[in-house]
Amino acid sequence: MRKKYFEKIVKYMKKVYNIENELKKITDARVKPTYKTDQSLLPVLLGFIVRIRSFNELNQMLMNNEFDKVLKRGGKSPKIDAIRDTLKVAECGQIRGILTNIIVKAKENKVFEKGTIDGYVVTAIDGTQTFNSDKKDCKTCLKANKKGKTEQRNFHSSVVLSTIGQGVKLVVDYEQLRPGEDHATKDEGELTAAKRLIKSVSENHKSLIDVVVYDAIGCNSEWINACIKSNIDTVVRVKNNNILSIKEVKRLVNKSEPVERWTDQTMYERVDVYERTFRMKYIDQELRFVKFLMKKPNKKRSQIIIITTAHNIERTSLFKIIRARQDIENSIFHNLKKECGLEHSFVHEGNAIEAVLGMRFIASNLVQLFYHRRITKSLRTQVELIRQFRIGIHFIKRSPEFIINTS
Repeated sequence: MRKKYFEKIVKYMKKVYNIENELKKITDARVKPTYKTDQSLLPVLLGFIVRIRSFNELNQMLMNNEFDKVLKRGGKSPKIDAIRDTLKVAECGQIRGILTNIIVKAKENKVFEKGTIDGYVVTAIDGTQTFNSDKKDCKTCLKANKKGKTEQRNFHSSVVLSTIGQGVKLVVDYEQLRPGEDHATKDEGELTAAKRLIKSVSENHKSLIDVVVYDAIGCNSEWINACIKSNIDTVVRVKNNNILSIKEVKRLVNKSEPVERWTDQTMYERVDVYERTFRMKYIDQELRFVKFLMKKPNKKRSQIIIITTAHNIERTSLFKIIRARQDIENSIFHNLKKECGLEHSFVHEGNAIEAVLGMRFIASNLVQLFYHRRITKSLRTQVELIRQFRIGIHFIKRSPEFIINTS
């Protein structure tokens, strides 16, 4: 029975998310290619589903004809060099379009019907480095000085928005940080890419997201105004901050009494909640300043301070939301870096890096949706599911329902 998991996910991708036709929409700039774009990208998608860590590993799988039963009879898998050449000139906007359509279809299938935290669809946004090198360089590489040295290192970085909380963790969209136009121009910062990302998400997924959580980088009027303009509430962590209005409200809160005290929170003996409303310069509406002071059973104390535009969300829900922010690092970045080689440069070229990133997020979402929607309690972990995928490749039957036609 377990040998059929790979068959099931291929069938799931075809029937539910129409992956066959989605791949056919992608074009590239090659002239008279031997293999069409979808023929070159299908092995990449299948490789990322079984979590290959390099193109050398994918090359071995292609040489062993491991994906042949998924191809139409007589169809040939492209060589790894043809795949690399395709990724260098593939249309990245169309790859991102597949990611968008998967989220739209997931919404239609009521994946987010009950929300992710207390009925709200909550997302988190964060930056991550996808590749760095002291030697390799390309036109879209970002530059940074090594600590304590004059030499520069080259790297690529992205800003990612994903769902957090209960249920399936999906990458909704992503943006790569752009390099400076010349040596005198600074590379793009994370906040600039994040604002571009939240604008894109609000346009592509209207009324999907209720709340977006960001770390202390977003504790400023630029980010908050971007969220207000996109009609999405934001919850932002407050740490050391030099904004005068935040300093003042923090001083007032520290002198006040808690508005609530909880003694029923898991992991904590007591949680004292403090709150005030205040105004920040350049923002037209009032903001909530909320401080959670936690005391553990071992008497150790810690605190979380947030500001938010969400005036109608209960304090208990805000506490859950800000604590769930780590999901994007633990469930998305850690998983992809540890299991899928997120920081590995499959092809070091600007367009190819973005295309690979998009294909990896598509594969991650499909596996997440398959695991949470189709696998009940038969498999306890996704690691075991991937292991079963790798076993199932060798037992899949040649049948029209399992063939992804790219001929």
